[in-house]
Amino acid sequence: MSMEAYPIEVEFPDISVHEQSPSGIAYVHTFDSGAPGPHVMINALTHGNEVCGAIVVDELLRRALRPRRGRLTLAFANVAAYGRFDPAKPDAARFVDQDFNRVWTAAVLDDTSRTSSELTRAREMRPVIDTVDALLDLHSMHEKCKPLIVAGPLQKGIDLAVRLGTPATVICDEGHPEGRRMRDYEGFGTADSAKHALLIECGQHWERSAVAVARDTTARFLLLAGVIDEADLPDGWLAPLPSTQHIVRVTQPVVATSMDFRFAAPYTGLEIFPDAGTVIGWSNGEAVVTPYDNCMLVMPSLRQLRPGVTVVRLGKIEQTVTNTNGR
Repeated sequence: MSMEAYPIEVEFPDISVHEQSPSGIAYVHTFDSGAPGPHVMINALTHGNEVCGAIVVDELLRRALRPRRGRLTLAFANVAAYGRFDPAKPDAARFVDQDFNRVWTAAVLDDTSRTSSELTRAREMRPVIDTVDALLDLHSMHEKCKPLIVAGPLQKGIDLAVRLGTPATVICDEGHPEGRRMRDYEGFGTADSAKHALLIECGQHWERSAVAVARDTTARFLLLAGVIDEADLPDGWLAPLPSTQHIVRVTQPVVATSMDFRFAAPYTGLEIFPDAGTVIGWSNGEAVVTPYDNCMLVMPSLRQLRPGVTVVRLGKIEQTVTNTNGR
């Protein structure tokens, strides 16, 4: 597995100017059009070293984008982790005490005996998130992988991803053993709720192309929700759509049980193995093999290796959809 130190190609914005907000919650800005429509949220910095979303939210706030219909929330989540970013140790700023994206159940948030920097921040943001109808959570990846959508396990997430039209790979999954993600919180992860959420993995953390993906998907999400018009968007944010989208169902995680785990090659993600039984790595000296034909690797990484961490997820291509969304 490559542990390459990827170059930092982007500037990290000074978001301190956005601390004070109309919502009264630091770094969470909600604007109400006064006209009927959904409450749409664009969220950045679920992880403190994933800067592409912060660049997009910073740009929209500086441009004073306002909704024409419904409400719009533009938010920076784990600002404490972002403030600790050190280019010499770039992965260390993912979180302060625990992964912010593993605490999103009512039971965890209600349990005041549990405390951490991330839980405190999640509890601050919760009253706004509880009122959101459509959430776009902007992320990036440890490795230099093509962008993808994490649509969750439900058909409503797949349908929304296909309507969005990009990126080209749609991952359907149940989440992580360590805890629930924001995109699966409450109504977002309930089949009979009208609430929707998508998580976009825009590319490698610090590559310029990840910012372009974050801009494009944010623009399309806002247009799809109907809260703005295309004329409201900054020039150049919309990119051409892929011709097709692969719908990929994650069937199982590969979880490290110790520090003794290695991959068979420097995988970066979305590799497809035609034959079942192909060795993709070793855990405690035992071979890890693909369980079925045409198995896809989803976000392999050993950068956060420790017992209990998912080092890769295995996916099966369920469907290929032709894009009919126009440009």
